[in-house]
Amino acid sequence: MTHPIKYDLHCHTTCSDGALSPKELVNRAAEMGVDALAITDHDTISAYQQLGPLDQQPIKIIPGIEFSTHWQNINVHIVGLNIQLESEALQEGAAFQHQARQQRAVLIAEKLHQLGFQGALAGATAIAHNGNVGRPHFAQHLVNTGVVSNIKQAFKKYLGPGKAGDIKQLWADLPQVIQWITQAGGTAVLAHPTKYKLTRTKLKRLLDDLIEAGGQGMEVVSGKQISSVTRDLASICREKNLLGSCGSDFHQPDQLWAELGQYSEYPADCPPVWEHW
Repeated sequence: MTHPIKYDLHCHTTCSDGALSPKELVNRAAEMGVDALAITDHDTISAYQQLGPLDQQPIKIIPGIEFSTHWQNINVHIVGLNIQLESEALQEGAAFQHQARQQRAVLIAEKLHQLGFQGALAGATAIAHNGNVGRPHFAQHLVNTGVVSNIKQAFKKYLGPGKAGDIKQLWADLPQVIQWITQAGGTAVLAHPTKYKLTRTKLKRLLDDLIEAGGQGMEVVSGKQISSVTRDLASICREKNLLGSCGSDFHQPDQLWAELGQYSEYPADCPPVWEHW
């Protein structure tokens, strides 16, 4: 009896805010029993350039990206899956978001400077290896310089929602992000819906706007989560006629709740996104 294909459709490398290089990530995914992997770095597809030919990898690679955007003044993330990497629309989108990240990094550094913290931009850029700088890189800089004791504290005090470093207005809007994905032949999926702390009613409104813009799916499983959450998200997916997706949201090896391939069980009654391809 053949085992079902294990998909992990959300993870990160050193090209955004992950700890492993693209090749290290793919090898680890293979070791963890993943059969099909989508690398979904934030606003960049540079991992695929480092990886080399996709048909020569130890497991099936499904090209992906995670775009940052905003909805009703809330930061939300849209994963693009099964995208064509050579698409002009996709490359235009990644270039736009890279520019937005650079501008945002400058603004975050200025906010931190006003709070008395020097050299934040240089520190975060060095941590990001001169790639796409994000808040996790600033958080690590604050840890490295002794301002806070851990990443969680950095977000709670300086970088999280409503704090000085929470800069969101520079991203492309939701319809634009979804258009980049669909023009690249991909499927636009709302990432980790529970992270936005929306009411169920508000989440449905977000999904209505996602659908209106051409989005087709939602992650019903993101890492380790309780079964009642999975059942509820699957129910919303069915109600909205959306495709379900799943992934670990892997960033680094020591996070047991977000390990490659080790996410909670995918619900059998929710049509999966990979059957759409």
